[in-house]
Amino acid sequence: MTSVAILQIWIVAFFTLALFSFLYKDNPVYKLAEHIFAGLTAGYQVGLVWDTVVIQKLWDPMIYDGKWWLFVPGILGFLMFARFWPKYSWVSRVSLAFVMGTTSGVFITTQLHGLVLPAMKSTMLPLGGGGGLAQAVLAIIVVVGVVSTLIYFYFSKEHTGALGVTAKVGIWFIMISFGAHFGYTVMGRVSLLIGRVYFLFYDWFGTFSEIF
Repeated sequence: MTSVAILQIWIVAFFTLALFSFLYKDNPVYKLAEHIFAGLTAGYQVGLVWDTVVIQKLWDPMIYDGKWWLFVPGILGFLMFARFWPKYSWVSRVSLAFVMGTTSGVFITTQLHGLVLPAMKSTMLPLGGGGGLAQAVLAIIVVVGVVSTLIYFYFSKEHTGALGVTAKVGIWFIMISFGAHFGYTVMGRVSLLIGRVYFLFYDWFGTFSEIF
């Protein structure tokens, strides 16, 4: 292993342990690592946007492909920087309105086709299909979950009687969904922790034999 590779491993190990030091308490070493990480992330994002958006999707098509009409979104993006000057910050509202409008339109369409329509399709599973009893039970559970959850968010009538009971069933389905999402998030973070611990024990400790 080269000296440069060993130095890189030690730098990564230092920042990994510096971030883990927050488990003890907030300290200057952790703040140093946090600020460096935030700065590198911001710098990387700026460079990424400059290369993939400004250069590849705006400048190069305008100069080399003759797509001069792209100066319109370019101007809208440039107007965003007006927020740095309070006197002219109102100009950025034009760009923000355009971005929010187009984003809302795209988001509504994707959510409709990605979540709403598949959920509706899942409530229309045949009870007597090839899956037998298991498929029938699953179809009933899906229908009950969707209907009870929607009724829980129906606030035009007080949740009493049969409506209240159905709404309580919806709460259970919502809590199960939240628990599943939380468990998935925890497992994702645990996998990141395992990766860092593996690096410290196998990659970083392995350099000790190279040095000493």
